Amino acid sequence: MSGVREVRMEEGLGLRSGAASGEPEASREVRWSARRKEQVVLRLLRGESLDLLARETNQPAGRIASWREEFLAAGREGLKSRPLPAEERALQEAQRKIGELSMQVDILEALLEKKGHPQWPRRSR
Repeated sequence: MSGVREVRMEEGLGLRSGAASGEPEASREVRWSARRKEQVVLRLLRGESLDLLARETNQPAGRIASWREEFLAAGREGLKSRPLPAEERALQEAQRKIGELSMQVDILEALLEKKGHPQWPRRSR
């Protein structure tokens, strides 16, 4: 095993001993999931003190501040250890925009039909 272990927010915060190895968790790196980072960032954005959150989570204030910046820049995706490649994010954004524009066209066509206007001429293929 790599020595990295994910801890759930419900397990609480602070030092615990590793069940399998018996070593104190402070000597091992604890992996923070994107969801857990998101919970901390949302508390920070709601106005909780950065210093208080740093003490409570046992994380440096600078790390929590960087989580906030990453979250604001990219939402949950920015907090993942392995975010999507830039090309994949661009593709998803383009697909989202296509879907949005397609819905707008459908709404406009329905409004034109409701007002009794014939649909614009369709191109023959």
